[in-house]
Amino acid sequence: MSTTERESLHLNPGVRPREVWAWASYDFANSGYTTVVITALFNAYFVGVVAGRAPWATFAWTAALSVSYALIVLTAPVVGAWADAHGAKKRVLLFSTIGCVAGTAALGLAGPGDLAIAVIALVVSNFFFGTGENIIAAFLPELGKSESLGKISGWGWAFGYLGGLVALGACLGYVTWAQGQGHEAAQFVPVTMLITAALFVVASLPTFLVLNERAQPQAARGTVRFDSAFARVATTLRHVAGFRDLAWFLACILCYQAGVQTVISIAAIYAQEAMGFGTSETLMMVLAVNVTASIGAFGFGYVQDRVGHARSVAITLVGWCVTTLVAWQATEAPMFWVAANLAGLCMGASQSAGRALVGYLSPEARRAEFFGLWGLAVKLSSILGPMTYGAISWISGGNHRQAMLFTGVFFVAGLLLLAAVNVRRGRAAALAADGNGARS
Repeated sequence: MSTTERESLHLNPGVRPREVWAWASYDFANSGYTTVVITALFNAYFVGVVAGRAPWATFAWTAALSVSYALIVLTAPVVGAWADAHGAKKRVLLFSTIGCVAGTAALGLAGPGDLAIAVIALVVSNFFFGTGENIIAAFLPELGKSESLGKISGWGWAFGYLGGLVALGACLGYVTWAQGQGHEAAQFVPVTMLITAALFVVASLPTFLVLNERAQPQAARGTVRFDSAFARVATTLRHVAGFRDLAWFLACILCYQAGVQTVISIAAIYAQEAMGFGTSETLMMVLAVNVTASIGAFGFGYVQDRVGHARSVAITLVGWCVTTLVAWQATEAPMFWVAANLAGLCMGASQSAGRALVGYLSPEARRAEFFGLWGLAVKLSSILGPMTYGAISWISGGNHRQAMLFTGVFFVAGLLLLAAVNVRRGRAAALAADGNGARS
């Protein structure tokens, strides 16, 4: 059996393997943004250069991110419902991509003291990034069979982390050259924003050229407005008791993603402020984490389909608890490197597993809308986690270790909520909503 034939066994009828590659290309494209802007470079630059290491600097960073996530929370279910009703996921995805690329390029205008420019560009770019992230996820159940969603989601996340590696590697090469020329961060970090924006454009082209829009409009063109999208979301929320396992899992996601999003948004800040890492050392650490995250996403996708969705998520959450304890105890670089790479493995596995399980529990006719609810839970967690970390670090006088220790509470809470999820029952409810009976 050829590789193409083996891949086709995991795909829905009519789906070509190259479409899965084109879908995963968007993960490759947008990961450069999260890796360079949110995780590795701009966050530490924001705290150390733009805000001048003021006592409130970390809190300001997390607050700016929280504003963008709040906007996504308010719009994600509505945008998803509108995309469902119009069969227009690719159209929304294109618009969000343009917005994120423009906002990322605008971050290059922020220099020392340019707090307003940095905050506005960050809010805009991250809002459009999150919107696109929700929409691209809604294509997943269209591509793969239900029993293979873990594998396909893992392929996407793994390819995505490779995209983060490429973007970060390009930026690291430029930063190394710039530092050799005697340039300061205020000179070379803005250029890395332009590099990141350009790579996003190029890497996302396969998605728009190859991936098909299979969803059909659910209403006549011109008759579906945003108020009808609100009505669809309201209906979903009123009947959420019929999808109680999905609801429990969304609550679980809200908790454990609060911890994940905290790690993503403050990794470089913690490395430089708590561990004393320099820019180059921080970039090397994030490069290594992207490798382990890619391995975690790809390998755990196969584990998930074999051992089950809920059990897979539970394993990753236990791993996260161990990671936060190791990071909290680390006082020397070697132990922190262990914690960082453990975080990479858990990050890739938990994010891939969570996305696949949401797809598994979602009714076919409302996938974009339910992934909008997934995005809502993730973005609420992106407010809760980083804001909690920022507040604790500010109140404690910059004690990042104390803030890191508290982050572990989110993973423990996620484990407790996961215990209430019955995957078989949740899948039956999703199939029943589509009129397909209760097949598992």
